[in-house]
Amino acid sequence: MVCNIAIDGPAGAGKSTIAKLVAKELAFIYVDTGAMYRAIALHLLKKGVRKDDQEEIARECQNACISIAYKDGEQQVFLNGENVTPYLRTEEVGNMASVSSANPKVREWLLNLQRELAGQNSVVMDGRDIGTTILPHADVKIYLTASVETRARRRFLELKEKGAPCDIDEIEKDIRERDERDMNRQVSPLRQAEDAVLVDSSQLDIPEVVKLILQIYEEKMSK
Repeated sequence: MVCNIAIDGPAGAGKSTIAKLVAKELAFIYVDTGAMYRAIALHLLKKGVRKDDQEEIARECQNACISIAYKDGEQQVFLNGENVTPYLRTEEVGNMASVSSANPKVREWLLNLQRELAGQNSVVMDGRDIGTTILPHADVKIYLTASVETRARRRFLELKEKGAPCDIDEIEKDIRERDERDMNRQVSPLRQAEDAVLVDSSQLDIPEVVKLILQIYEEKMSK
């Protein structure tokens, strides 16, 4: 029996990390929809498309062939036949993805692939509008969030550990701007689904969040 878990939330809330661990615990497939949007964003950046040119974004996204595969249980994202997974987590790609993901043509381009994966497999899928738009009938819905300050600090420490130049004030500013865009875009804005369980991870570590979500899953599925 196929079971779908949807995890939504703002940028930097730890959705990908948490969703991946939950999927591993349940032996489900992890689907990182954000990585798909980032692949589109990478394609647009390679083509020199401006963030404010919505018409060109709509046209050019049609030329991006996005596919995914799994290696040792890890999702690998392919853009026009090239594995681009290592290049998707830069700030530049993230900022372009935040803008381009609001474009209806971009969302339409990826929607069918995401639903097809969820229809054929038990998945944990994370993003901005999984429980509200992509998988409105998901068996379990989680809205994972944390304070802006917490999310900025986590991102700062992550970049610092990688040796990347970073400024915590700039990171916090970027997160606030991305929240504003994501929550106020016309198409599929970020919001908590009515039947989603709110999980605030500001005061929780990763194992605690995973444990809490697994408890929510068990309670939902036992009813």
